[in-house]
Amino acid sequence: MAKKIKLVRSLNSVKKNQYATAIALGLRKIGDTTVQPDNDATKGKIKTIAHLIEVTEA
Repeated sequence: MAKKIKLVRSLNSVKKNQYATAIALGLRKIGDTTVQPDNDATKGKIKTIAHLIEVTEA
């Protein structure tokens, strides 16, 4: 099953690794949405920026 990830908070004033993770997922500005596979790498990225995103099943 895939995960639908939406950026709901700004990337201003976040740590460099959190910013880089959001960019790697394809999230650049508030409201951006991406669909990612449900694997261990994606779960780690979601955990890193969990406070900035909203995750649903796609």
